[in-house]
Amino acid sequence: MFAAEEQAARPNILVILADDMGYGDVQAYNSKSKIPTPHLNKLAEQGMRFTDAHTPSAVCTPTRYGLLTGRYCWRTRLKKGVLNGYGEPLIDSGQATIAEFLQRAGYVTSIVGKWHLGLGFAKNGNEFDFSKPVSDGPHTHGFDQSFVIPASLDFPPYVYVQNGVLTQFPSETQQARKFPAFMRKGERSPDLLPVDVLDDFVEQANRFIRAQAEAKQPFFLYLPLSAPHKPVLPHDRFRGTTELGPYGDFVAQVDSTVGDVLTALDESGQAENTLVVYTSDNGSFMYRYENGQKDHVDDESVQGYRPEHHTANLNWRGTKADIWEAGHRVPFLVRWPEKVASGGVCDATVCLTDLFATAADVVDQELPENAAQDSFSILPLLEGAKKFERAPVINHSAAGMFAIRDGKWKLVLGSGSGGRQNPKGKAFAKPYALFDLKADPSETDNVIDKHPEIAADLEERCLAIRDSGRSR
Repeated sequence: MFAAEEQAARPNILVILADDMGYGDVQAYNSKSKIPTPHLNKLAEQGMRFTDAHTPSAVCTPTRYGLLTGRYCWRTRLKKGVLNGYGEPLIDSGQATIAEFLQRAGYVTSIVGKWHLGLGFAKNGNEFDFSKPVSDGPHTHGFDQSFVIPASLDFPPYVYVQNGVLTQFPSETQQARKFPAFMRKGERSPDLLPVDVLDDFVEQANRFIRAQAEAKQPFFLYLPLSAPHKPVLPHDRFRGTTELGPYGDFVAQVDSTVGDVLTALDESGQAENTLVVYTSDNGSFMYRYENGQKDHVDDESVQGYRPEHHTANLNWRGTKADIWEAGHRVPFLVRWPEKVASGGVCDATVCLTDLFATAADVVDQELPENAAQDSFSILPLLEGAKKFERAPVINHSAAGMFAIRDGKWKLVLGSGSGGRQNPKGKAFAKPYALFDLKADPSETDNVIDKHPEIAADLEERCLAIRDSGRSR
């Protein structure tokens, strides 16, 4: 254990992970956005804004795995897609998480929000037995306290699980709903009202922050929000506030949610000694429509915007689930008053898997050899370094398409988006695509025929990282 004085000097770590918030949903990244995001804008002003941050996957379960373990999810049994609410636990008992690592370093660890990595619901024959604790989850992977929903808020069961136990029996049936309030039919507990979930998360997170301020113990709080992912259900106090339909109102509510938590941090007197990270698990699911097509402003049941109304993924090609940039390039804001200069902008290519190694660097602890296999510390960047050495970032689409990013070059090892946009293509099917993202950030010009040697080198390196079991 560490001395009390040493513990008190260690920074708290707060990681807020939005669900499906696009790069262009935050005004600090998209000056033309009409959606007010004052709290995120302020966070960018007070800290560092990363312009080239990426999720390891273009969908949520594998990104969450990568963030918590520092390891690419395609190294597990999950090679494509996501788990549902009843999915079998994905994190092996021998794979360390950032929470376990910080717990051993003397931190009190908590998660409030969306888990989506499997909970191990008990069964009685072929039926789920909700009266029993779950066998797996945050409480078995390093979190001292946990208050979570099993998966995305469009997947049953719609329940809160606190420290491995359901807070209420799911005695009600949630009926299926269509977009924007899209939900699948399934079991729901009376204490989980979808429209109140963000507020419930704020209450739990702020309670933990206040308790740790009184205890004077360093904490790690992981706050994976459920929004603006479907169901797009802004609370009544946000409805109609943006003139951009329910999605715009929901993004505004996410910003307000972040503001509520940061206010609690300020009021607890811990803001100065807290490293805050805000990011998203992948890009937005909202499509970009051209040529006067009806959009979400015209009809809220339409899942997309014309550019004159909003560009949820800014100018990046594609959407959530795609191997194109919109699938995995996300907002990434870091505030740490004691270390990070305000108003900074960093153009280095980083990945959410890097948070594990960064946390280890922050607390000055060595990473175990068998942990955080694809994680590289960004602490030097936070302290103002201009250069950052890491292996190329590997991105992965919903359907299992690989891409490798090194410097300005990006090679897609497949014949399409690997996600939702046509042509979807197939992984490892030719023709591959090579893009110079410095000259062509929107990925409109495949230059593989002009630079076959670069493509061949990137392909070899991608396969080597894939097959080696680690990139660190």
